[in-house]
This record gives sequence, C-alpha cells and structure tokens, in this order.
Amino acid sequence: MSIDHYTYRVTWSAEDAEHVGLCVEFPSLSWLAPSLEEALAGIRQAVAEAVADMQSSGETIPTPLAEKRYSGEFRVRIPPEVHRTLAMQAAEQGVSLNRLASAKLAG
Repeated sequence: MSIDHYTYRVTWSAEDAEHVGLCVEFPSLSWLAPSLEEALAGIRQAVAEAVADMQSSGETIPTPLAEKRYSGEFRVRIPPEVHRTLAMQAAEQGVSLNRLASAKLAG
C-alpha cells in the first residue's frame, strides 16, 4: 500500500504560528513546520513511519479513504418531530423525503 493514497491536509495553526500537516486516516499524527511544503513532507514521513511500525508489529493498517467503497446509504436517527417536519417539507416540495434529506446534507 502506498502512503500517497492517504488523505493529507495542511492548514495554518494560529496557536503555533506554523503550518500543520494532518492525515485523515491517522488522526493522532500531525506535523508542524514553517512552510506548507515542509508540513506536508513531515506528515507524509510520520505516516510512512507509522505504517512501517504497524506492519512490523502485525497491526491492521488503515485503508485509505480513496480506496474505500461507499454504498450511498446510512441511517440517521432524528427526533419524531424533526421527521414530521421534514416529511411535510418534502410533501410540500413534491419530492421524496430521501431526496429532501440528501439535498439538505449536500447544501
């Protein structure tokens, strides 16, 4: 598995006054650096080391989000009064409750 398939992000940390590199699949890892490029390189190195350690100890390595398959379905529990309100909105708009909820989540 290539560490290039993981989901990386670099953002500014006002608290640290540096860029911070993050990896979604490894939420406990981060890397502070003065530049975007250094933060990205640092978090990639940290992930590579974590993966190597996990491989050597026989641990399960996280699957990159980009390689996961999603069904497009998930359950959400909501209070009955919210369910009623959404059902009424869907009926008023002439769409299914599923379509209304999908549009609200996407917006």
